[in-house]
Amino acid sequence: MVLALRGQRAVSILHVLCFLWAVFALTQNLGVPKPVRKDHEQTYGGPWKHLTFLNQVLQTILYALCVIIDVVALCIPSKEKRVSSVIEPIRDFIFAAFVFPIGLFVAVAFWSLYAYDRELVYPRELDDINPTWLNHSMHTTILPLLFIELVICSHKYPSKKKGIFGLTLFAAVYISW
Repeated sequence: MVLALRGQRAVSILHVLCFLWAVFALTQNLGVPKPVRKDHEQTYGGPWKHLTFLNQVLQTILYALCVIIDVVALCIPSKEKRVSSVIEPIRDFIFAAFVFPIGLFVAVAFWSLYAYDRELVYPRELDDINPTWLNHSMHTTILPLLFIELVICSHKYPSKKKGIFGLTLFAAVYISW
């Protein structure tokens, strides 16, 4: 029991740190001055048109749900089953259908294109606008955090049909708007 509680505390601390990092990175991403070549406020969709930004939002939501589950489990054990029965399936679906596949795609696609021709995804003029750490928070740190989440938390994955349907629906909405 003590070992399980210590493990739960460690996972909770990690989730809190990931949540705070995600919120910080998201707010910093929103506050970065926009490139001169585009008037960002006038472009269609604003930051929501970028899959990287949507991935940051999804990860922030995921870690918020993880923190809620952890806080209830540690502080209000009598409510744990009721809260977990509602929030855990949502968390697990978001992780399996959206956050993991989109996060994996964002990291692999960004760095592959960056290695091939950086001007395709991250023009040199952005070096003066976006701090390097912010670029890495959007495109690099997401991958190890996803793999850590995959290993330290037990997730109940949706059926293949539901997971693929969720991701396909997300992709269709993203592409169509």
